Amino acid sequence: MQKKFEIFMVACLFICSFFLARAGAAYVCAKNLNTKNLCIVLDAGHGGADPGKVGCNDILEKDVNLSIVHKLKTLFENKGFRVVLTREDDTVLADENSKNVKIEDLRNRVALITETMPVMTISIHQNSFTNPNVKGAQSFFYEKSEKSKKLGLILQNHLNKKINTEKEKAAKPNNSYYMLINSKCPGTIIECGFLSNPSEEESLSKEEYQKKLAEIICTGIKEYFGEK
Repeated sequence: MQKKFEIFMVACLFICSFFLARAGAAYVCAKNLNTKNLCIVLDAGHGGADPGKVGCNDILEKDVNLSIVHKLKTLFENKGFRVVLTREDDTVLADENSKNVKIEDLRNRVALITETMPVMTISIHQNSFTNPNVKGAQSFFYEKSEKSKKLGLILQNHLNKKINTEKEKAAKPNNSYYMLINSKCPGTIIECGFLSNPSEEESLSKEEYQKKLAEIICTGIKEYFGEK
């Protein structure tokens, strides 16, 4: 009798373990599914008549920004995210005959972000400086947003490991960037490099380097969501 009872208990434990394992697996799948259904807005800075920074060899920031954003879009969509672009081609989100194209453009970008309600916005830009030796990638975040700060710090860590290998940069808080202040979601502006640095400008103009940058950013975003 005792032996039958022990067999019965072992069977019960086995069945319970089986169903708990299935429940755990379902939870993990549901968690991943929720993450993969999230929306991200990718913003390619400048566009149209606004070239942004012009490199020492005449590379235009607006073109580099858009090319990196399209590569990011592919990577994020492959991860299951829904991706919205503020611009998909060489345009500006404003009437180019308006009195202040820049302000109208920024307002329309923020309006699109507000309407889309993404979990985050990533704005891609390129930098420039009077000293041609300055180089490196840097993230900027809204100082009053803890989630933006977390995002900026994670991305900067990955940029330092893969891009700023000679000299690290710090993620920089900012309270003046219009998009960071007015967007209702966590966001970061990533200055991917300096077009005023001849070697970095050359790298930024190449497809392989742009792909590398996109992969670094995507890896950082995965970490932000707790993925490895």
